[in-house]
Amino acid sequence: MADHYGMRADAPPGWQVAVTRRPGTEPGSAARSADAEGDVTRPVLHACTRPMPADRGDFGSNVVDLLGPDDVFVALVDYGTEVADQGLFERQGMPRLAPSQFGPNRLQRPLPGLSASQHFFSSGGRAFCLFTVVGSHARRMASVPRAAALVSTIRITDRATLARQGGRP
Repeated sequence: MADHYGMRADAPPGWQVAVTRRPGTEPGSAARSADAEGDVTRPVLHACTRPMPADRGDFGSNVVDLLGPDDVFVALVDYGTEVADQGLFERQGMPRLAPSQFGPNRLQRPLPGLSASQHFFSSGGRAFCLFTVVGSHARRMASVPRAAALVSTIRITDRATLARQGGRP
């Protein structure tokens, strides 16, 4: 997959991957941009084992409720450079996923049978949240390794390199 906004994933077969920003930002502009209401929008990488609708939220609204028991959804949400390396984002490097990190109570809203995991971290001077949902809590022992395989292919361009390439993180 092409590198967009300094994020990419080389997904295994059967995955759909997209790196986007919410509407209201201009293509080719800096990684941080304000929309018409003044809200800051940032890039998000979405990956899913089923086709994703174009209209989806940063953390998978309009997607996770479509997951079947063997499906997986991954969101990598960029929180920018201002909060990188501190507080909630102090942990360094992409997290490693394990079935014990998933639970039904980790979803933004309860959805029967689903299970999720959420990790905050920094990489290359940029802050991120990795949010992962598996379609069945009961089948997480089989699904989480598939999610971990996808996550292991994610590459993040560091802040300095991204700035040299013409995009502000």
